[in-house]
Amino acid sequence: MKRTKLLIAVVSAIMLILAGCGSSKSSSDGGKKSYNLKMSVTVSESSTWYKAAEKFAKEVEEKTDGRIKTKIYPNEQLSGGDSAKGVEMLVKGSTDLSYHSPIIYSVLDARLGVISAPFLFKNLDEVDQKLNGKAGEELKKILTEKGIETLGFGENGFRQVTNSVHPIKTPEDLKGLKIRIPGIKMYTDLWRGYGADPTAMTFSEVFTALQQKTIDGQENPIDVIHSSKLNEVQPYITMWNYSYDPLIFGMNKKKFDGMSKEDQDIIKEAAKNANAYQIKLAREKEAKQIDELKAAGMKFYYPTDAEIEQFKKASEPIYQKYEKEWGADLLKAFQEK
Repeated sequence: MKRTKLLIAVVSAIMLILAGCGSSKSSSDGGKKSYNLKMSVTVSESSTWYKAAEKFAKEVEEKTDGRIKTKIYPNEQLSGGDSAKGVEMLVKGSTDLSYHSPIIYSVLDARLGVISAPFLFKNLDEVDQKLNGKAGEELKKILTEKGIETLGFGENGFRQVTNSVHPIKTPEDLKGLKIRIPGIKMYTDLWRGYGADPTAMTFSEVFTALQQKTIDGQENPIDVIHSSKLNEVQPYITMWNYSYDPLIFGMNKKKFDGMSKEDQDIIKEAAKNANAYQIKLAREKEAKQIDELKAAGMKFYYPTDAEIEQFKKASEPIYQKYEKEWGADLLKAFQEK
């Protein structure tokens, strides 16, 4: 019995010593946690989205001496090509970070669709003013409610329409065209109002659908059109800037809140730098991308002011129908000069 008690005492002492060694090791490195983060990007490695994500990952890893690593997954690999599912995975914490369009987020909360309203912005100066001001802060509040830490905004750009039938110059030219749109009701109502036949599908299916003539056209910013090589299946493009599409650099809020203040600051600073880089790159690349698309045979049409007014007039019913859904105050924040 004495031997048993002695053995127990010795084992207990050893365990206490080992535990003390573990605490010492933890305190010597400041008790800082290590993370292997997963970041989802909707489009390919050649896009500005992916390049900005790489910049973010590199900066965070360098500033944390390798403690925080970020693996980037392009083309919605984690969600099986479904960008709406990609946003849901971010909210649930299945992924940690992502670049997604508010168009996709609006499935979670209809208010977020306000920034996609037709002809809401005249130019990029207006965009920058609103997203960096009160309107942008209001969007962040909504995202916080949904479990997303907004690490700022990138730029997908103004959305343009492409098709394989004929040049689109007026609303009349849209009648009967089967156009792929993101799966939100506002876009469905808008395009039906134009007289088109809108079809919702995940972006990963678009190229094949265009190639097989299942659909006639689609709408997206230049970077997406270029990086996805849609010029190979779409000869016509109209540069009408009908809807602006920022990118939301989002992080699962629970994951963000669980980090130390120091790590949070590193994440926020790296995201700020990545967003600035992505926007700069996107704006610099667009002119070159347009030249390359033209050289590849794509026919560009730039509507006159009078033609744009026709499209604006045809879009007015959307504001009447969706103002209540978006929220009058939120819409006003974006419309105020």
